[in-house]
Amino acid sequence: QLASYLGLIPKHNESGKRAGKTTLSKEGPGYIRAKLYMAAIVAGQHNTDIKAQKTRLLKQGKTKMQALGAAMRKLSQICFGVVKNQTEYQPQVS
Repeated sequence: QLASYLGLIPKHNESGKRAGKTTLSKEGPGYIRAKLYMAAIVAGQHNTDIKAQKTRLLKQGKTKMQALGAAMRKLSQICFGVVKNQTEYQPQVS
């Protein structure tokens, strides 16, 4: 629900037989998405979980922007989990 509020869920653009590009829904506060965008760029270089996810998505044929959107969503989920559980972040990938 947090990702939906922030506008980080994919929105399919199709009508009848025409299928367009999938984009982010971009509903919700844009200033938070802007902060997550910059954080996702840095996390793609330094965070092992985000880096592994980005590599996996690019190998599957996703575009760089789609991989970045997925990184933004994962960062929001990580932040929510840390705040909710009041625990330190533990990377899942070694």
